[in-house]
Amino acid sequence: MDKTIDEIDFEKGGGIVPVIIQDANTKDVLTLAYSNKESLELATRTGNTWLWSRSRSKLWMKGEESGNTQKIKEILVDCDSDAVIYLVEPSGPACHLGEDLCFHNTLKTS
Repeated sequence: MDKTIDEIDFEKGGGIVPVIIQDANTKDVLTLAYSNKESLELATRTGNTWLWSRSRSKLWMKGEESGNTQKIKEILVDCDSDAVIYLVEPSGPACHLGEDLCFHNTLKTS
């Protein structure tokens, strides 16, 4: 079922929703970020990965500083309308440390 931005439950997360960013071709999970309504609107309008930075309290486009942009191919909404997936075509590493994926560390167990 198609959803509209007005149907996304931003209030449950204090004005933001989690965004799983996934490679549209490989299905690798590249990173987890957050979006507010304005950044989601920009993402749908421009086709670029726009997000909300919790640490800087501002909008940002993936790649605006690094050049490692992501072209959105599709946006999926979960069943509760409180999380989304950006299916993207990346043009470089997703991680600010230069790694292809942000999830490149393992958690040590006992």
